[in-house]
Amino acid sequence: MSLVELIAQADERGLAASGLACLDRCLPLLGGDDEVLRPLWGTLTDSGGGDWTERLEQARGTLDAAGSGEAAEDEAALLARRMLATAPAARDAAEVRVWADACSVASLQIHRLLDPAEDAAPVDSRRQGRTDGMSPLVAAELRRQVAVLEILAGHGPAGLRQALEVSTEGRRVLRAVVSRRARGRV
Repeated sequence: MSLVELIAQADERGLAASGLACLDRCLPLLGGDDEVLRPLWGTLTDSGGGDWTERLEQARGTLDAAGSGEAAEDEAALLARRMLATAPAARDAAEVRVWADACSVASLQIHRLLDPAEDAAPVDSRRQGRTDGMSPLVAAELRRQVAVLEILAGHGPAGLRQALEVSTEGRRVLRAVVSRRARGRV
């Protein structure tokens, strides 16, 4: 099943986790601590949304302060900031669906921008399952997005820990890429 189909079939919790996982994997671009989004993950265990709004505002404040010292950001960092800025204040299914879809596209685009390998196909074609000639970093991000949605579809709230582990692995990979890229500029 393609990523687009998985997003279309996901419930509100799966969509929120999908968007949050994309944002979580892109934390290295925001200068945030690895644990800054952990309280938001915790709200996903509650079917009512828990303290989503409060935890989201706390994360935004922390990440805005962490990134405030940077003068001009590159396109990848701007895309990550947009993911954070557009997160819905309430876990309304319709709003979360739009956000999760946008986060999916943004995260794949970020990985494409940071991957030194060429990937000429549009991100939308990758999300629909056309993977021929896909660059390694984009391919890994696509696999992670699919894995998060499949885990949550199959296990519900019990799959949140596994989804977080998938996201953490992706964040470590992106942190290494960002670090290598920064060393190359010096």
